[in-house]
Amino acid sequence: MTDRKILGLTSSIGIVISSMVGAGLYTTSGFALADLKSPALVLLAWGIAGIIALCGSIGYGVLARQFQESGGEYLYLSKTVHPAVGFLAGIVSIVAGFTGAIAFAAITLEASLLDLSKSLDQLPAGSIASTVVVLAALQHMFRVRIGSQLQNAIVLSKLSLLLIFIAVAFAQFPDQWESWKSKTSIQTSSVSLSTFATSLMWISFSYCGFNAAIYCAGEIKNTEQTVPRALLIGTLLVVGFYWCINAVFVYAAPYDQVAGQEQIATIVAGDIGGVWFAWLMGLVIVISLYTSVSVSMMIGPRVLARMAEDGNLPGWFNFQGETPRIAIFLQAIASILFIQVTTLRELLTYLSFTLSLCSAITVGSLLLGRHRNQIRLWQKIVASFFTLATLVISFLGASRNPRESAAGLVTILVGLLIYWLISRRRMSVNQD
Repeated sequence: MTDRKILGLTSSIGIVISSMVGAGLYTTSGFALADLKSPALVLLAWGIAGIIALCGSIGYGVLARQFQESGGEYLYLSKTVHPAVGFLAGIVSIVAGFTGAIAFAAITLEASLLDLSKSLDQLPAGSIASTVVVLAALQHMFRVRIGSQLQNAIVLSKLSLLLIFIAVAFAQFPDQWESWKSKTSIQTSSVSLSTFATSLMWISFSYCGFNAAIYCAGEIKNTEQTVPRALLIGTLLVVGFYWCINAVFVYAAPYDQVAGQEQIATIVAGDIGGVWFAWLMGLVIVISLYTSVSVSMMIGPRVLARMAEDGNLPGWFNFQGETPRIAIFLQAIASILFIQVTTLRELLTYLSFTLSLCSAITVGSLLLGRHRNQIRLWQKIVASFFTLATLVISFLGASRNPRESAAGLVTILVGLLIYWLISRRRMSVNQD
């Protein structure tokens, strides 16, 4: 049997960072600023969501020490709660966590690329996004090491360019930060709890990749130590980075210019450094979003492969050599279908709600059954805070966006239906 443990700490941290730093970073603050009407409230939301994500990374790290195989929430919940709950988490991960996330990043990448080159406007809508998905699938279809090394190089390039952006922006502070100079007031009287929760839910989606390394844990060296460290280190780096760059987004440009805008990053870059700087930011966004598509294409099919290995999906989803090639191919097809039928804001709300529920249930499992007496008191407190905060934010946000949240619940119900059909089929086979 081939030893698939070839990824080290650097690659694992790279997986976490590239999963987190993606489409949500470049779009969310524009939407949040329009709803919250205050740069300070937007930064407060990013800070709260960052603390919640850090608590989540600790909770997932505890689970990763106990279950050192690939599979993510599917594996954890199957082992700790019930196979039906694990199967449901696997379906949610596949549909929302990877297929939907790939589509969201690819759609945002297309919009950013069209801003860079108007000559591409004549191409059919969704064609660039679909091409990006195909390229990412080809990158990871054959060799794990080559795909991960290319991933690391791209991640390093995008972080370097983003740090340059932050340095240039802070060099102009406070003289050229328009919203900072105008002392935009906090209009808390016009912001309801459900409105703030919706922005928190969107922002939490930008942190969702804090658990990314768990999905390929079976291919990581010294899994018990490396995965928890990668989750915590990667999340800490991104939390600090997010807070700095979003301070630029919400304070450097005039409020009216960026509130509600999908392309807030390029707008702010143009305000700071002119057309050339906006073009450079657009290039950074394209690179960054490609890494988001790429890493989801790398880790998503691992969940399919694990479910196939356990007999919950057809065997052809499993590994063929170093990679689960058929699963990668089908993941790409499903993502392209998502690209054709969804809009950016609808997809953001759907993904945020659905993935938040799944994460809350997973970390909450630490407080149940076999785990309850095996983890330390401070870990219980962290798990309890993450679970409660995530559920409250999700349901308050759902009350303001019932249609997209209902789609998340439909995903869950469909997962339960599929599990019931598979269980019945197994019973029939066993009886025969």
